[in-house]
This record gives sequence, C-alpha cells and structure tokens, in this order.
Amino acid sequence: MIWYLHTQPYQKTGTVTMPETIHPFQTLTPDFIMNAVESQGFRCDCRTFALNSYENRVYQVGIEEGEPLVAKFYRPERWSDDQIREEHDFCFELAGQELSVVAPWRNGERESLFHHGGFRFALYRRQGGHAPEFDNLDNLLILGRMLGRMHGVGRVRPFIHRPAIDVQTFGYESVALIRERFIPQEYRESYEAVTGQLLGRIEEILAGVGDVRWIRTHGDCHSGNILWRDGAPHFVDFDDSRTAPAVQDLWMMLSGDRPRQSAQLAELVEGYTEFCDFNPRELGLVGVLRVLRMLHYSAWLARRWEDPIFPRTFPWFNTVRYWGEQILELREQLALLEEPPLELP
Repeated sequence: MIWYLHTQPYQKTGTVTMPETIHPFQTLTPDFIMNAVESQGFRCDCRTFALNSYENRVYQVGIEEGEPLVAKFYRPERWSDDQIREEHDFCFELAGQELSVVAPWRNGERESLFHHGGFRFALYRRQGGHAPEFDNLDNLLILGRMLGRMHGVGRVRPFIHRPAIDVQTFGYESVALIRERFIPQEYRESYEAVTGQLLGRIEEILAGVGDVRWIRTHGDCHSGNILWRDGAPHFVDFDDSRTAPAVQDLWMMLSGDRPRQSAQLAELVEGYTEFCDFNPRELGLVGVLRVLRMLHYSAWLARRWEDPIFPRTFPWFNTVRYWGEQILELREQLALLEEPPLELP
C-alpha cells in the first residue's frame, strides 16, 4: 500500500526492544530523498510526506511548477535489479494496452529504475482515489473485467526473473523460520503439528487440482492496492507481482459467508470472462492460497523485525498471545480445506 499519508505518529511501547544498529531506511532524510529525485532532473519544493508503506519506503515529493511525484525506495537486498525491471516492464505492457495501472516514470533514456546513495528508487505520478467497495457487486463486475484484461496481457509471456507463489517459499520456508527462531517453546509442538498437517493437505490439493496455468499476476490484490475514482479502478503497487494461478488476483476480493462469496465470485468471473477464459479448477486453490498467505505473512513480519517501523507498527507480533491465536486460526484453516471449494453458477 503506497499511496496514503500516515495519519497518526508511531507510538512507543514498553514491550518493544529496538535494534541497536541503524537500519538502512533510517538514512532516508528529506535532503537525501530530494537529492535522489533531483538527480533525475526535477526541482523539489522542499515538501516531502511519508506515505503508508512497510516493505519499502515511499514519499510524496513536491515539485516546483508541477504535480507532486511519489518516490519509492526499494528495500535493500529484497529484489534484484532484473526482478524490479521485470515488474516495471509488466506495468508498461499493461499501460500500453490502455489499462489503468500506475506505472513508473521513465526518463529520456527509457530507464525507470534509478540508483542514488546506495538505494534503488522509482518515481510515479500521484494517483488519487479511495479503496473500492468489494461488497458492491457492480464494482466487482468492473474489477473482473479489468483483471481479465490484465491477465490477457499476463499470459503473453512468463516472468523470467520474478519467483512464483509456491508451497516451498510461502509454506515450508516460512514455517521453518518461525519454528526455528520465533515460536515460544510452549507452542512449538502445536505449531509443528498444525503446520505439518496444513502443508501435507496443501500438497494433496495441488496434486489433485490437475493442470492449471500459471501466469504473471499482480499478486497482492487487496483493497489498499486498488484506487477507485470516477467509477473505475486504478491498480497500484506491483511490488509483489509473481507468477501464480489467475485466481490469486480474485480470491482476496471475496468476503462474508459462503452464499455471499458465491455471489461475489459470480460477478467477478462474469466480468473476467468477457476478456479472458477462467479455469474453474482454480477455485480449488483458493484455500491453499489463503493458507500460504497467512504463513508467509507471519514469516514476513519475522524477517522484517529488525526494521524499527515493524515493532512500532505491529507490537502484538511475536507475543505469546499472538502465537496462541495464530495456532487456532491455522486449525480453522485446516478444517476449511476439507470443505468443498466455491463453485460457479
């Protein structure tokens, strides 16, 4: 989520132990940010605002005689230059098909990834809008059409450098990190048992779904990455773009009880299939993708814990209460994996 201003200051908490070393992001001073932007030929007006982003650092920067720009500084050592450029190229392909995505700015040499003071950064135009209402079925029809067009482009060629959403990285590696370094001793046995059962069941489901096409996807289609304006969606932040089944970009828009989710799914797929065919077998992967996202989320927080913004923003993480509740939620997900998948009417 990269386009929203922080509305409240970070709060200190007595339960947080801050790292003693300086995190690289702490060197991003206003002067550094403006110097980076000006290295691409712009003149800043000394106004910088931090926007709501955790994985990277994103700022709105005022520009003399022009609209403000959004400057995104990438987290060091997360993506390679080739992986970032591949994300950018996907956005350019989508924009070239007149799809409303917020693609990076390119300079006169057609470069979109820049380097300054040891950081990599990209510049974007500012995009206004608000989060879409996923409960509005008319909105879901429009979103389905947009995703169908996006996936039509996503199918044209594969990612070469960007990884996939798979059970190894999102599942086994996430569980191993938590088990070895974070889970409290009193919950270790329960955590190992439930995650072992989940990963085993996920392997069975993947084997039973059959042939499913993996394509380039947005990868993180929650409401914070879609800005709604003038009756249309504008997709932002392709930072988590990965190879995945098409349903990865649909399932996070579903909510409520099963009948409600079925109605939402019907609208999404109706719009989607106006531009791209949809394989209903992929619906059997919704539960799998949901569990993998949950496991990956805990591991993401764990991997980022040395970044001061994480203990301040997520003080509840890695507490005994958190892990107790997490195990209960994972047990619920195990039960949900045994239920029949959603079906199209």
